[in-house]
Amino acid sequence: MAKLCIVLLLEAHFVSWIHGHYTEVTTYDTYNEVLHEEEEPYYTPQLDYSNPRWCHTLKLPNGDVSCSSPRSRNHYGSLGTRCELSCDRGYKLVGRPSVQCMSNRRWSGTGHCRRARCHVLPVIQHGTFHCSENVMVDSRCEYLCHPGYQLEGDHVRICQDGGSWTGSEPLCADNEPPKIKCPESKVKVAEPGKLTARVSWNRPHTSDTSGKTLDLMRVGPESGSMFAEGIHIIRYRVYDQARNRAACKFNVRVEVRKCPALKPPLHGYLTCSSDLNNYGATCEYHCDSGYERSGAATRVCRFDRSWSDEPPYCVLMHINTDVKTAAALLDQFYEKRRLLVVSTPNVANPYYKIQNVMLQKADCGLDLRRVTVIELLGVEPRQVGRIKGRYLDSQVIEGLRQALHISTSYFIMVLVDEDGIDRERFMNPTGSTELYAYIEDYLLEEEERERLEINRDMCE
Repeated sequence: MAKLCIVLLLEAHFVSWIHGHYTEVTTYDTYNEVLHEEEEPYYTPQLDYSNPRWCHTLKLPNGDVSCSSPRSRNHYGSLGTRCELSCDRGYKLVGRPSVQCMSNRRWSGTGHCRRARCHVLPVIQHGTFHCSENVMVDSRCEYLCHPGYQLEGDHVRICQDGGSWTGSEPLCADNEPPKIKCPESKVKVAEPGKLTARVSWNRPHTSDTSGKTLDLMRVGPESGSMFAEGIHIIRYRVYDQARNRAACKFNVRVEVRKCPALKPPLHGYLTCSSDLNNYGATCEYHCDSGYERSGAATRVCRFDRSWSDEPPYCVLMHINTDVKTAAALLDQFYEKRRLLVVSTPNVANPYYKIQNVMLQKADCGLDLRRVTVIELLGVEPRQVGRIKGRYLDSQVIEGLRQALHISTSYFIMVLVDEDGIDRERFMNPTGSTELYAYIEDYLLEEEERERLEINRDMCE
C-alpha cells in the first residue's frame, strides 16, 4: 500500500534530492507552441538503475532530437534522460523544446514540427503577384503591375524562416501618359463674298490605362468658329488622374480663292464688295463724268478664279439732240446724269449774264457731279435751246418748259436728279459753292461722295 502511494505521487510530482534540497518538476500535458523556455534544472535520479524504467524512443519528423542520459548514452530512454527538440529549416517547433523521461515511463511533454508560414500578402492596387510556394518558407513572390503602371519598391519578396517577408509592399504607380489623337488637318475655302470660313472638327480621341475620366484642354478657337485666311494651329492637352500629360495638334488652313485683279476701265473706276477680287466678290464698273458704260455693269469672281462676263468700257457720252420730243431727250439722261436747266427771257438779262460766268467756272465741278447743263434762251419766235453748243428742236424746248413748269418771263434755274425729279429751283444767280452744296446734300450717293473726295482737287 505504501509503494502504491509513492507511485501515485511520482505521477503528479517527481521529487529528487539534489545537494540536500528538494526540487519539484512539473509535467505538461498540453500541445502549446513553445519557442523559448528557461532551462529546467538537471537532476540525478536516486533510483536503482539495475532495473530501470525506460520511456519510448523519441522521434521528431522534420526535426532533430538530442538527448543526454545520467547513466550513459546507451540508455537514452532511461529514467531521467533529457532530450532537446529542434526542427529543420522551414519548420517551427510546437510544444516543449526540452523533455525528460519520467518514472511513469512517459516523457514530461511532447512537441512536433509544423511547417512555418508567412502571413498572406495583401493584394496591391493596379497589380498582382505570383508566389512559388504560396506562403511557405522560401516561397518567392514576384510582383507585376498592370499595363500602364510602373512598379515602385521591391519587385520580389521572400518568406523567411521566421515567418516574415523580406522587403516591404511595393506600389504600382501610373507613370504612363494618356494617349490622344487629334483630327486630321483641315483645309477650307472661304465662303462666297467673305474672307473667312467656318471650320468644325470632331473631338480628339483620348484613352488611358487607368480607364478613368481624363481632363481635356484646348488651346485655340473652338470647333465651329470662323477662321480668317491663313494657317491656324489648334492644340489639345490631356491629363490623367496622376497628372500625366499628353498633347497633339493639327492645322486649320483657310484659303481665300482670288481672281486676277481687275483694272478700272479707261475714263472710269471700280467699286467692289468684300476684298476686291476674292471668291464671290462683285465689282461694279463706273464711268467718269461725260462717259457712259458699254457692257455688263457688274462682274462676279467665281469659284474657279475667273470673272463672269467680259469687261465693259467707258465711251464718251453721246447726246442725241436730233430728237423731236422732250421725253426722248430726257430718256438719255435717266439714271445716268443730273440736269441743270437754265432759262432766261433773253441773253441780255443781267441775272443770266452773272450766272453764265459762274457756270463757266463751275463746268468741271458740275461734270464731276454728273450734271449736264441745258440752256433755254429767249422766247418765241427766237427761242433757242442748246447743250454744249448743240441745238435742240423748238418742240423739245417747249416740251421741257411744260414738263418742268418753266416760265419765259423771268430768269430761273431748275435742278433735276437722275430719276427726273425736280429737286431745287434758283430764282437768282447762284455761285458754284452753293450750287455744289445743294447737289451733294440731296443728290449724291455715298459711293459718289467717296469718289468726289478722291477727285475733288482735279477741278481746282
